[in-house]
Amino acid sequence: MTSSEIFEFLLSHGIKHIIALQYAHKPGIARHLNKYMSEKCREYGNRVTGMATVFPGEENAETILQETFDSGLGGLKLHAHVQCFDMNSEHMNRLYECCRINRKPVVMHIGREPKSTAYGCDPYQLCSAEKLELVLKYFPDVKICVSHLGFDETSAYRKLIEKYDNLWLDTAMVITDYFPIEEKVNLGYYRTDRIMYGSDFPNIPYAWDRELKELNAAGISEYALEKLSYKNAADFFSIKLQPV
Repeated sequence: MTSSEIFEFLLSHGIKHIIALQYAHKPGIARHLNKYMSEKCREYGNRVTGMATVFPGEENAETILQETFDSGLGGLKLHAHVQCFDMNSEHMNRLYECCRINRKPVVMHIGREPKSTAYGCDPYQLCSAEKLELVLKYFPDVKICVSHLGFDETSAYRKLIEKYDNLWLDTAMVITDYFPIEEKVNLGYYRTDRIMYGSDFPNIPYAWDRELKELNAAGISEYALEKLSYKNAADFFSIKLQPV
């Protein structure tokens, strides 16, 4: 599916606002990806929030990121397994600082799983809740979302959102019984204002709405369901909600 086909599919199925994520898997391609994302966001107006990408450590990464923010993109997306970055490195600190100055959020896949020999690095060496806590302390004004509830350290990340108001978690693929989690995730144990729905669509091995159905069947209050479904995301990405 092309990006336009993805957006049209979701919007035609009742999704009111789309967060579009991307990441550069090698140096030298981020500007092209960001330009394309900016064009798509202009095409779809206030229905799509596009996230920028850079390859951490590449030349002029902070300049590339600032250009994307100047063009209107809504934040930074990173994936430690693919991009093989150390979240506590100096070049990452410069990216966090750029996000802080521009008041833009960061979405990072920094949970240790899923681990694969296809990656060029070991996520168990690069990723941990303990390493992220240093970032949360040093950059308290930067909003950070960790994908997949921080799997496989879900308990550690659940404790972190109790301590830090600049940390959010998303549910992508974790509440659908896809990952090998011993006990089913109980969203009622999580801080209601710091968890948000994530789909990872279209790169998922099951129906696009499976996670939405799981949320509806989670046994949480209507208030919590509204927060998880869209209100927390609106807060995190600074989206102005349209009157229902």
